[in-house]
Order: sequence, then C-alpha cells, then structure tokens
Amino acid sequence: MMLTFWLDQPIWLIFGTLALLVSAWCLILMLLTNTKRTRPVVVAVATGIARAFVGVLSVLLSLLMGFVANDAWERQRQASRVVQTESAQTRAVFNLSRSVSKDLPDIRMMLAEYIEAIVVEEWPAMANGGKASSKADQAFGRLLQAVVAPNFDIVVGRANHSALLAATLALQTARSERLALSEVEGDDSKWATLLALLALTLLVIAAIHTERPASQAMTLTVFGLAMVITLGVVAMHERPFDGPLAIRPSLLEQVRTVIDPGS
Repeated sequence: MMLTFWLDQPIWLIFGTLALLVSAWCLILMLLTNTKRTRPVVVAVATGIARAFVGVLSVLLSLLMGFVANDAWERQRQASRVVQTESAQTRAVFNLSRSVSKDLPDIRMMLAEYIEAIVVEEWPAMANGGKASSKADQAFGRLLQAVVAPNFDIVVGRANHSALLAATLALQTARSERLALSEVEGDDSKWATLLALLALTLLVIAAIHTERPASQAMTLTVFGLAMVITLGVVAMHERPFDGPLAIRPSLLEQVRTVIDPGS
C-alpha cells in the first residue's frame, strides 16, 4: 500500500503528487542530457535510437492505462448501482411495513435504527477503510428476526410477508456488496507498472531529442502534463467510497427523512 496511500487524498494533493514526480523526472533527464559532464555519455548511448521506438512504449502505456481506467470506472459504476439498490430496497421495506398493517410500528422503528447506524456510523468508518458497523449488524438482525417471527405471515398475509422478506434479504445483499466494494484495496503493482512505463517513455523521448534541448523540454512538458492529467483523473475514481469523489449516503439520508421526518 506504499504507492496507493495518496489515492484517498484531496484532489489537489493527487495531482500535486503526480506533477511533482513527473516534473522531477523530466528535470533529471534534461540535466543529464544537457550538462557538460553527462551529455557526451548520453549522446553516445542515445545515438541510433529510432524515433519510432517511443511509439512502442507509448502503446504499452496506453493499453495499461486503458485497463486501469476501465477498472476504476467500472468499480465506481458498481458502487453507484449498489447504493441505489440499497436505497430502493430500504424504501420497499418501509412501504411494505407501512401498507401491510398499521399495527406494526416496530418494523419501521427497527428500519429507522438500521439506517441511522448505516449513515452515522458505518459510512464514515467505511470511508476511513473500516469494516462493517456492529451497531448496523445488530439493528439489521433485529429487523430480520421481526420479519421472520412465527405467525408473522398469518398477521400480515403470506403474499405481503413474502414481499417484505424478499425486500429485507435484498437489502442485506446490497449492503454486503457495498461493503465488499469498499474493502477493495489499491493495487500497488498496477500503479508501479504505470509509473515505470511512464518513466521509460519520458526517458526515450528525452534520448531522441538530445540534439535540440528546446524541443526536448517542450515535448517532455506536453507529454508529462498529459499523463499527469490522465493519471489524476483515473486516480480520483479508483476508490468509490473513500477517494476525493467518494459516494455519499445522500440516498439513504433521504429515506431516513421519509421514515423519520424529525431526523
């Protein structure tokens, strides 16, 4: 986790870290190729490198970047869908508990306690890399026990009971998927490979522009800036629940307001 600790930092820090790394490497390359002591060695080594060779590394870098970006965006989409499903199932449990009988306030109270635990305790812990909330586990356990209580289906009717039970179990599944997505850690090898390919590509760009320092500086600057922007945008989507674009529990808060208008 040494390379991915910065993925959950503010946006400016993500871009700042990438810009600092790329700028430092570009500066080192320009100094090595333009300093009197090192220039002859660099020119001797770089002589004969075909300009088309930079395209080979660029293609490898682009392919890996595409895979990483697709993985990050897909995880973000999955997280959004899971949260929407969890909110929808919560509303379903509430509406069913309200429609089956007006003599069942306990179900709605238990559901309100569960959502309260999710929003107040579990979501902040999840954003900080924590696990599931024990308070939420207990609240959901009480809710499930009430739904599967003996003779409950007789009181509310089997059809209504089946629908309520299905919605409650679907709510549990959505929560489990959300927690699973939040516990996915950043892959150091993925980012190490990306940075290594970027460093090698910049090295080749500097090597094939040794004869023209101004063109070398301009090419390194433009390519480095493009990579900083691209890597930064991908990094912002890498962690859906604890990154700079973290998904908030706003949908569940809306449901909590409906269940408990005073919240």
